[in-house]
Amino acid sequence: MPRIETDICIIGAGSGGLSVAAGAAQMGARVVLIEGHEMGGDCLNYGCVPSKALIAAGKQAYAVGHGADFGVADVTPKIDFGAAKDHVQHVIDAIAQVDSQERFEGFGITVLRDMARFISKTEVQSGDTTIKARRIVIATGSGPFVPPIPGLDEVTVHTNETIFDLRDRPDHLIIVGGGPIGMEMAQAHLRLGCKVTVIEGAKALGKDDPELASIVLERLRGEGVEIIEGAQAEKVSGTKDGSVTVHTTQGDITGSHLLMAVGRKVNVDNLDLEIGGVAYDRKGVRVGPDLRSTTNRAVYAVGDAAGGLQFTHVAGYHAGVIIRSMMFALPAKARTDHIPWATYTDPELAQVGLTEAEARHKFGASVEVVRAEFHHNDRALAEGKTTGLVKVMVVKGRPVGASIVGPQAGELIGTWAMAIANRLKMTAIANTVLPYPTLGEINKRAAGAYFSPRLFDSPLVKRVVRTVQRFVP
Repeated sequence: MPRIETDICIIGAGSGGLSVAAGAAQMGARVVLIEGHEMGGDCLNYGCVPSKALIAAGKQAYAVGHGADFGVADVTPKIDFGAAKDHVQHVIDAIAQVDSQERFEGFGITVLRDMARFISKTEVQSGDTTIKARRIVIATGSGPFVPPIPGLDEVTVHTNETIFDLRDRPDHLIIVGGGPIGMEMAQAHLRLGCKVTVIEGAKALGKDDPELASIVLERLRGEGVEIIEGAQAEKVSGTKDGSVTVHTTQGDITGSHLLMAVGRKVNVDNLDLEIGGVAYDRKGVRVGPDLRSTTNRAVYAVGDAAGGLQFTHVAGYHAGVIIRSMMFALPAKARTDHIPWATYTDPELAQVGLTEAEARHKFGASVEVVRAEFHHNDRALAEGKTTGLVKVMVVKGRPVGASIVGPQAGELIGTWAMAIANRLKMTAIANTVLPYPTLGEINKRAAGAYFSPRLFDSPLVKRVVRTVQRFVP
């Protein structure tokens, strides 16, 4: 039976695992990388990449039918649903080269394509190979959670792992779950010619600022997405013709296809973590701020497996944290206050740090909320995309959170993520000179809204200005 001794063994070749593997190997460590499914993980194959590619196809279809305001006649788009899926696959294939087994073997990494499980506190079994490692990194990510709703096992249920394989356009797509995944898929499928109903047991986009979320929901409803909130799915039934009915507390909804988008489940169940002395719960591996297992110091966890925020960019960030620790024996801790996220609906919705409600709860009267609306931005006016706003929560001159809804919100939130990560003051944003006209100016306008009352409504400032004008030559 083959046996490998190495410095670092990584379980999972998604964003976090690949980042750790590439960084460690190029710094001279011996690395074994284990992946039992697809290289690139969920994000490349079933998540971020295919969803954004499908959203782009839907956005193109929408643009074709909404050009009249620009002097371009509206045209009913001729949608080839299968060709849209070809676009999705082409994007996956292009990015897959960067995540390929061959590329990582080129770094000198041993790549094993099989499932992995612990056989001791420092050993992992993958296929017929035993790997003994000084450090083991769990980077197994998460998969779609399908709740135990009666009747689900009797119908065809799609998740993000199967929805992108559909070549024939659904007549009526029912989506259970009104979070970011559900809303992104709802708008994309609607724009590609499907009827769409979203069923949400609580409040759609309930984890985001409610004022900003309402702008997104109003837009989706205006385009034709039916969003039913406060509707618990009690059971599911199907018919011989393939139609699916979701029975809810607010009535029955029947459609042709069913997509479950109610959350994620961390992939740790089949790792035999007990044998490895690694404590875990339903959220993932129990780790400290340094991302090391609380019960086995030879083990780290990154990304979804670490039990925190479930975003691809968090996994990449975690990789940098543990590389500092593993490669250089330097202290390193992960933080979350500077982590942004975005929902790629149209308009987009983005957040970093505290929402307004969270900031007021934490800081009380000390927090100031400044706002800037897109309809005051010249670039937004030129492009006819004026729906949206920026809200920034400020304490003692420093931003502690920012919420954005509007075009390219996912790009614009980066300014505030950088400011919070580096503890910059609002002056850093206000002093930045940006090209005109750009959407980025809206962030500077928000910073200006913080300083305007201090400059223009201050009696002291007015007295100083009058004195200077009177006495200084």
